Amino acid sequence: MMPDLDEYKWIVPDFIWELDEHIDFEKLLKALPDADDLAKLLPDFDKIGESFTSLKGFFSPGPPGETAFRATDQAYDNDKQYKKVSDKEKIDQLQEELLRTQLKYQRMLERLEKENKELRKLVLQRDDKGIHQRKLKKSLIDMYSEVLDILSDYDASYNTQDHLPRVVVVGDQSAGKTSVLEMIAQARIFPRGSGEMMTRSPVKVTLSEGPHHVALFKDSSREFDLTKEEDLAALRNEIEIRMRNSVKEGCTVSTETISLSVKGPGLQRMVLVDLPGVISTVTSGMAPDTKETIFSISKAYMQNPNAIILCIQDGSVDAERSIVTDLVSQMDPQGKRTIFVLTKVDLAEKNVASPSRIQQIIEGKLFPMKALGYFAVVTGKGNSSESIESIKEYEEEFFQNSKLLKTCMLKAHQVTTKNLSLAVSDCFWKMVRESVEQQADAFKATRFNLETEWKNNYPRLRELDRNELFEKAKNEILDEVISLTQVTPKHWEEILQKTLWERVSTHVIENIYLPAAQTMNSGTFNTTVDIKLKQWTDKQLPNKAVEVAWETLQEEFSRFMTEQKGKEHDDIFDKLKQAVKEESIKRHKWNERAEDSLRVIQHNALEDRSISDKQQWDAAIHFMEETLQSRLKDTESVIEDMVGPDWKKRWLYWTGRTKEQNIRNETKNELEKLIKCSEEHAAYLANDEVTTVRKNLEARGITVDPCLIKDTWHQIYRRHFLKTALNHCNLCRRGFYYYQRHFVDSELECNDIVLFWRIQRMLAITANTLRQQLTNTEVRRLEKNVKEVLEDFAEDNDKKVKLLTGKRVQLAEDLKKVREIQEKLEAFIEALHQEK
Repeated sequence: MMPDLDEYKWIVPDFIWELDEHIDFEKLLKALPDADDLAKLLPDFDKIGESFTSLKGFFSPGPPGETAFRATDQAYDNDKQYKKVSDKEKIDQLQEELLRTQLKYQRMLERLEKENKELRKLVLQRDDKGIHQRKLKKSLIDMYSEVLDILSDYDASYNTQDHLPRVVVVGDQSAGKTSVLEMIAQARIFPRGSGEMMTRSPVKVTLSEGPHHVALFKDSSREFDLTKEEDLAALRNEIEIRMRNSVKEGCTVSTETISLSVKGPGLQRMVLVDLPGVISTVTSGMAPDTKETIFSISKAYMQNPNAIILCIQDGSVDAERSIVTDLVSQMDPQGKRTIFVLTKVDLAEKNVASPSRIQQIIEGKLFPMKALGYFAVVTGKGNSSESIESIKEYEEEFFQNSKLLKTCMLKAHQVTTKNLSLAVSDCFWKMVRESVEQQADAFKATRFNLETEWKNNYPRLRELDRNELFEKAKNEILDEVISLTQVTPKHWEEILQKTLWERVSTHVIENIYLPAAQTMNSGTFNTTVDIKLKQWTDKQLPNKAVEVAWETLQEEFSRFMTEQKGKEHDDIFDKLKQAVKEESIKRHKWNERAEDSLRVIQHNALEDRSISDKQQWDAAIHFMEETLQSRLKDTESVIEDMVGPDWKKRWLYWTGRTKEQNIRNETKNELEKLIKCSEEHAAYLANDEVTTVRKNLEARGITVDPCLIKDTWHQIYRRHFLKTALNHCNLCRRGFYYYQRHFVDSELECNDIVLFWRIQRMLAITANTLRQQLTNTEVRRLEKNVKEVLEDFAEDNDKKVKLLTGKRVQLAEDLKKVREIQEKLEAFIEALHQEK
């Protein structure tokens, strides 16, 4: 009925508008007696009038003896009427009157609460619109919930355990835990299943008051409107998906907590944790350790000395079958922080023969468990499609007609989820006020210990947590990738040419040069070379070249990544850099069209036989000499291993030959005689030559296998051929003049020099082409891959924990979290004192 005073608000001081924050008008209203109570306190004037009339009649004049008889008759009539009303009826009348009075006050209380809820909703909506020019602060329960979220990730390595209060909801499977929680939250927010385990991980629900009935997850910005059925279905589906994703392979339940915040008008502020239901046996489809895992999760939450245990017991089943009550009594033997809730009381009253048994359950006489309070609730008729409002109406109607209330087995404040919600909230905040400052002091001491340890161990290093270290490493890695673009073209080409020749030299010597060189004339030599080069280019060479380029890029990238940069090098990043390098290389794929373009270039380079000047001729001779000398050295080493040490080494190092080496040495001597007799001997021994060598050795008492003779001949002939080819190189030094005249009127033929020039030129052109592909395309693509890998790693906390390890990292992480917890606890305590 108040007029709108918004235009004159400036006249009234600010504290007047904030009175409702400091004075609880609702409690004040409850404390005042109503008109009926005041009437009871006044004397009954009607009875006083009757008494005066009786006295007047008794003492009034009349015939003698009339007064005494009148009094006696009146007393007799009254006594007769009194006896008619038995004691039992009086008791029933009084109980009915008491129940009616309780229900009347309950309805009045609900009406006032509903009005208060609507008024607070209007106030909150006006605050949202900014009508009150007051800066809205974060609510107390939201501040407290943030602290609990941080604590859930905190590893208590320094014995500072998380003892902050929260309401832990425990019960047997299908006892109605989730339904009770939904009634308190006033929304059907949890997934459902008939007899199936639905709660597979702890769900932390933060309840707070707000103008709109909404829910949102800690790690998401999406708001679910709990007044819309499609949003409710989406929320239930999201919770189920998160639960299933949190369960590891081979498990049934998870220890990972899902954090959910629910806001709405009239909700009691508190933090509840819904745990998986306790089971007695493991059924098919469950992991073998499911029962033990659920027990350990429940114990972990209940062993917190400041946790309020909301023990849910199914009233429709035998109390003796309950498992959770024994577990709760172990965790809280005195019952100082346990609230017992009996669900499905409507079914219990219908099925139980003796109603007094329900009273025994409620009073805890059937269990060894003690509790702070006992409550009975009804959470619906078992239909999952029921709305919260219809369940509340059914619950209220049931208790109005229930014998449990009429016979005073239960008190009015012990029934309905509304009363339960109020009691749990009061208990929660009482526990918070009693314990929060002690917890803040414990974290303050932990922070001091951690800071002291850091100063003593890492006095010259900044306290960088894992995320900050990752950012620092990310910048270093990107700088190192950019360094690839600073590599000079000359360096790239030298590495590529050298590596490619190392990779293909064996094929060139063994499959191209040696077979062609053993032909009798230059025409056959050139024909053989051209055919084999064409086959090699078509099938193998481009692919080999790309492989070499890719490996060269990897090696250079690895060199930059692993290269220590003096005092600035931090080995804490080594594992991360290695992982980034491996993953980037794994993702990188060379351009598929590179091989096709490279094949054309290589084919054209190998077809060219025109050496333009003497310098190129000399370079080709030098290249051929280096290659043949390297092969000759390898061959000499193989022969030495076959025949054993010579006489110098035997005398100097006191070593000897084995029996097999002696046989091979004798075979070698015989074969060398063959070569001396015919320096232009063919590459292979004839059968009669093998027989001759074997008989010569047998004449000296040495038995030799023909295969051994052929193996030894291969290496002896190879050494002879390479020495001959090297001598030919020296002869061809002066052959450029004859080459220009196409060796006309000359016995000198230098086709092998031309072959090595063609190979050398192909290597140079291939290296140049690959270098261009590297610098123009592949380095940038690799840099892009590295950035993508770093972005993926940045979002994967498990990966960062695995790759950034060590005492220093863990100490910085602990310091950061302890500071954050302490600061948030201090802010919460300050806000708590202001509210008080």
